[in-house]
Amino acid sequence: MLYRNTFRRRFHPLACLLLSAASAGLFQPAQAQKSTTREQTASQLNIQVNDDRMTLSMARVPQIYLYGPIDTDAPQRFEALIRSGRIKPGSDVYLNSPGGSVSAGIALGRLIRQGSMVTHLGVPRLPHQTTTFNRSAMCDGACAYAYLGGLYRWAISGSDRIGFPTYREQQTPADVAAYLKDMGIDLATLTAAAGGTASTGSAQDPTLWPNGEEMIARGLANNGRQNLIATYKYQQGAPYLELKQQDRNGEHKITFLCKPHGVELTTYDTIGAVRARGIVTREQRSYFELNQQETLPQERGGVTVADDSVVMQRIYPLNQLQQLASAKAMGAWVRDRTGIRFGFAFEVTGVKKVLTDFYEACTSVTQQHA
Repeated sequence: MLYRNTFRRRFHPLACLLLSAASAGLFQPAQAQKSTTREQTASQLNIQVNDDRMTLSMARVPQIYLYGPIDTDAPQRFEALIRSGRIKPGSDVYLNSPGGSVSAGIALGRLIRQGSMVTHLGVPRLPHQTTTFNRSAMCDGACAYAYLGGLYRWAISGSDRIGFPTYREQQTPADVAAYLKDMGIDLATLTAAAGGTASTGSAQDPTLWPNGEEMIARGLANNGRQNLIATYKYQQGAPYLELKQQDRNGEHKITFLCKPHGVELTTYDTIGAVRARGIVTREQRSYFELNQQETLPQERGGVTVADDSVVMQRIYPLNQLQQLASAKAMGAWVRDRTGIRFGFAFEVTGVKKVLTDFYEACTSVTQQHA
């Protein structure tokens, strides 16, 4: 059985700092950086690539700004930069566009998804701009389709706005319906019948203008994380539960195997062999986290490296199993000598049924062996 849930995550502070520096004019992307900036025009999408040393040291990936109307040739220009190596897989893509060609917006979205890129709304600081420049980003129509191409999609904040075209039931164009399906977006989310905060531009073309929380609730944004996947089954004749989530930093997994002496709890933070070894080397204390509270702590030696993962193993007491079933969040953390912690956490309220199923099955099995 599979259960899915989405967890909000805050914007990375280093990325926020970088954007603030750009907005304040601390560095100019067109000349002071090694970046590609198309001459700004009013009739086509402009593509700006920020891949200088400062950007890469703070954000770790290139930052791509797409601004202006999405013209029919925009996907070809974007793809050319991908082929040249200027736009790399996993790049951060910032959108600010009033819309344009729907087919071009969809094509851009597919290229963004093929490159496992991350989408945001954002406005670059352009050379020689005036002090009255509007720092709020807006993404409407075709731009919203391009935004949905992000493997990870950050919800709007502040005064930024995004408008998703909606259609009456059974009237969604075939190419749009196919694209939404491929991007993992529920078609019902963008039908006029979905209601909510949708405002109507016209009777034929209503537009949904969600806020950040509504974007998360509707599955239009995931704030850097894919859906939590919960799998419950029997393994080695015993109830087994696996919780797994992928984000842009790696894959994170917690497994529970019910045994007569207690639940065998194992966590995996798959972040790459080099990072995993570095964290284990600096480990001072490790612990499982339940509802943001330290659980089963252990001083040095509580984690190991297995391939690309930091692995933690514990025995969870059977008499505390009810706490797992009613949990809202779980995680696994390692602290170093300075108090900095490394690890992960995810929200589990959306998979409450599978937690309950595991709890009831494990309780039944262990009572039979008592």
